[in-house]
Amino acid sequence: MANTPQAKKRARQNERRAAVNKARRSRIKTFLRAVEEAIESGDKEASTAALRAAQPELMRGVTKGIFHKNTVSRKISRLSARVKAIA
Repeated sequence: MANTPQAKKRARQNERRAAVNKARRSRIKTFLRAVEEAIESGDKEASTAALRAAQPELMRGVTKGIFHKNTVSRKISRLSARVKAIA
């Protein structure tokens, strides 16, 4: 357990940051789920719109330090390829 005032403050800050990051991660997963569902339905317009909405959220996760840049780039690339493949 933290003993010094500085360590106690850091513990409080870490709890707050963890809660914020968890909310951000959950929000991004929701956007990804919407894209997945649109792809599964086979609707090209809906899946394209969902992907366009998800891309800025994913990149925001990179700038906030939740995801690594290459991870998000890979996810966007794979999702866009799947959306493009819808006939």
